[in-house]
Amino acid sequence: MTSVEAVLVLGLGNRLLGDDAAGPLAVDLLAAAARDADTRFIDGGTIGLALLPEIEDAAAFIAVDAALFGATPGTVRVFEGEAMDAQLGGRKRSAHEVALFDLMASAELSGRLPARRALVAVEPKSTELGLEPSAAVAAAIPRLCAAVDELLDRWTR
Repeated sequence: MTSVEAVLVLGLGNRLLGDDAAGPLAVDLLAAAARDADTRFIDGGTIGLALLPEIEDAAAFIAVDAALFGATPGTVRVFEGEAMDAQLGGRKRSAHEVALFDLMASAELSGRLPARRALVAVEPKSTELGLEPSAAVAAAIPRLCAAVDELLDRWTR
C-alpha cells in the first residue's frame, strides 16, 4: 500500500503481447529516471483486484497503456478526468484480467477515486503474441514518458 499523498503511475499491459507491453515499458523508464519521492511507479501488468487499494490510496493516478482510440499506430493521446472515464467506459475489449474501468468504478463506489486521473495511451499496431512492440509503438514510448512527465509537472510542481 502507498502513502495517501503519493501520485500513482501505473503501467498496464502484457509484456508477451507486442504493443500491449507499452505501459510497463514506459513505467520502467519513468521509474529509472524518477526524481520525486512522492510518485510511485508500478508495473500493473494485466491488472488484478490487488491494484484497487493502490488506486484508492493515491492522491492522483496516471495509467499508461496501449488503447484503441482510432488513430494511427504509435499515436499518443492523453485522456484526463471524465475524458479518461469515457475512453475506458462501455463494452470495450480488454486484454486485462480486470478492466481498469472496473477498478475505477469500485474506487468510486467507496468514495476513493482520485479526482485527478489520466490515461496516457498509445494506439497499438498489434497485440499478438510477441516479445517486442512494433516499430511505431517502440518509437512512441519516449512520447508516452514525456506525456506522463508533463502531467506530473502540472499536478505536483
